[in-house]
Amino acid sequence: MNLESLLEPKSIAVIGVSRKRESVGYAVMKNLLEATFRGKIYPVNAKSTEWEGMPCYPSLREVPGNVDLAVIIVPAVFVPDIIEQCGRKKVKAMIVISAGFKEVGEVGKKLEEDVLSKAREYGIPLMGPNCLGLMNTDSEVSLNASFARSMPPAGNIAFISQSGALCTAVLDYAQGENLGFSKFISLGNKADINELHFLQYLKNDKQTSVILLYLEDLVDGRAFIELAREISGEIASPKPMLVIKSGRTAAGAKAAKSHTGSLMGSDEAFDAIFSQAGVLRCETIEEMFDWGLAFSRCRIPKGNRVAIITNAGGPGIMTADACVRNGLEMASLSPSSVARLKKVLPETAGLGNPVDVIGDARHDRYGHAIDILISDPGVDSLLIILTPQAMTDIEEIAKVIVQVEGKSPIPMVTCFMGVVDVSGGIKVLKEAQIPNYRFPEGAAKALGAMDRYRKWLSRPRTKVRQFKVDRGKVQNIIEQAQRSARQALCMQDALEVLQAYGFPMLPFKVVKTEEDAVSQAEGVGFPLVMKIVSEDILHKSDVGGVKLGLQNKEEVKTAYQNMMLEVKQKAPKARREGVLIQKMALKGREVILGMNRDPKFGPVLMFGLGGIYVEVLKDVTFRLAPIRELGAEHMIESIRSISLLKGARGEPPSDLKSLGECLLRLSQLVSEQSGIEEIDMNPVMVYPEGEGSLVADIRILIHP
Repeated sequence: MNLESLLEPKSIAVIGVSRKRESVGYAVMKNLLEATFRGKIYPVNAKSTEWEGMPCYPSLREVPGNVDLAVIIVPAVFVPDIIEQCGRKKVKAMIVISAGFKEVGEVGKKLEEDVLSKAREYGIPLMGPNCLGLMNTDSEVSLNASFARSMPPAGNIAFISQSGALCTAVLDYAQGENLGFSKFISLGNKADINELHFLQYLKNDKQTSVILLYLEDLVDGRAFIELAREISGEIASPKPMLVIKSGRTAAGAKAAKSHTGSLMGSDEAFDAIFSQAGVLRCETIEEMFDWGLAFSRCRIPKGNRVAIITNAGGPGIMTADACVRNGLEMASLSPSSVARLKKVLPETAGLGNPVDVIGDARHDRYGHAIDILISDPGVDSLLIILTPQAMTDIEEIAKVIVQVEGKSPIPMVTCFMGVVDVSGGIKVLKEAQIPNYRFPEGAAKALGAMDRYRKWLSRPRTKVRQFKVDRGKVQNIIEQAQRSARQALCMQDALEVLQAYGFPMLPFKVVKTEEDAVSQAEGVGFPLVMKIVSEDILHKSDVGGVKLGLQNKEEVKTAYQNMMLEVKQKAPKARREGVLIQKMALKGREVILGMNRDPKFGPVLMFGLGGIYVEVLKDVTFRLAPIRELGAEHMIESIRSISLLKGARGEPPSDLKSLGECLLRLSQLVSEQSGIEEIDMNPVMVYPEGEGSLVADIRILIHP
């Protein structure tokens, strides 16, 4: 979708302009004029002949020239007719600011569908409805097609939001922080133009270096991953993307019949999307702009080694702790740097890292310390702390920082702690576009975010691996089960699915009687595990449906009898379709692999610590399938208990390569077999490095 006429119009018609100063129609017209828009503006109102001395046209038909962009501010019921006029006028783009559409209920939803149908009939891109509008601060355009109170200064940050009210608050905040924007976009209801269209435009926008997004949902998670990955890491000048996604609670999780389904809510799917796209997810608006400030004004550090300069010991220690918590490493200063510091700092100064220049430090002492640290090859970034004390020449220190920053080979951020006493120094820093944070934790988090982005940029690139599998066999199994109106594959079918896709497994048989169990046991091999086969029983061990370590035929016979009695008592209504006997896997680390098919985004993979504690510990991570080879590695590395798998307290490391291959095979399976709704492989036994892994239990739910 070409958005040039939307963001770079040569002419604009404001349909629904008003002379009432408190109205939206007045505000939009006033903003366009005050922004000194470079093109032509045509006010349109059926009841007026002029607006503030400008000719006003009764309808779009009477507008004398061509119209690139129509800004529509009329009651919702009249919008379809206005779009009809836009179509006949050959308008190239539209912004519908009017509210009263799907956000108000079914009647509004139907009206919005009519509006979209009409816009697509004429092939006109439509932004909104129910939006604040948009801004483009490019001096060649100077566009403020919104009803916001003010237009921000020009900058290199693009902001996209689904909330118009949030936009106005952000503009006010940005004004106080002297934060500039390249583009400012309120998406509204996203009936037609959505975040993907704007991201495609911003990818090539020379005025934009950083992209911030507030999202309530995504139109297409997979398309977002591909486009965001390109923007954040593949184009010639990558652009960091920072996002806030509302709705982090588990309220969105759907009822599910598997561990994977119960653990995966909608928020987990979004976490997976952002992780795979190289997008940094922020917790708060303040955090998003703290990080955006650093990204927009600093070069990306070459490493994670940070040095701290402070005039107070306590804040220095707090900052060091915050840096380490955010994945940074405290830089080890070179002997020559320490020697130089010793010459210019008092005897009581701290010459380690943090470098404590002592409370009576003035601008010259700060200047010497900064000069020395920015030239140390072991320092990748510098964080400068100032606390206001009686002898501190705050503004002069700020001026020294500004002077040095221009020649610094590493990024520098500051933390002038306080509000009133430090305000003069902060003003100097803001005017020079140097990031300043009120408290050290904010600065540390921003540097940590930049380091995570550095790692994303330098990551190795891998592809989606394809294995030779029997796709047709699995398709037949699923279709047969669907014809029988089954919700889950029987155990034998589920195991055959795994066999067809090459998962590591042990010999098995599904038997219907006690006699079959005894006769087949020797062929499978001792010791055996016996499990009840029933699509009505999720947790087999809770109802006596699992018997372990069976050593001979007599134990198989007894176990079968006991299992039937226990299951009948504890789950009397459950259908018993048979019993699985399988050679018992040697004990290993228990992990879980799973998939839940999200109704919007498709198959979402899960990996984590498995066994009976999976829903208690909930140490799991998610990714959208298909995943690349590096994605499988990241899934494994992302769980909290990864140290257990890597070998803790003298234990051998687990075969993570084998687990990675299992994840890649699962990714291929669920990408190719759309009939599968949910999968649990729990537990998967993983053995010491080089000894592989085995799927010990499996449950597959299918679409009815």
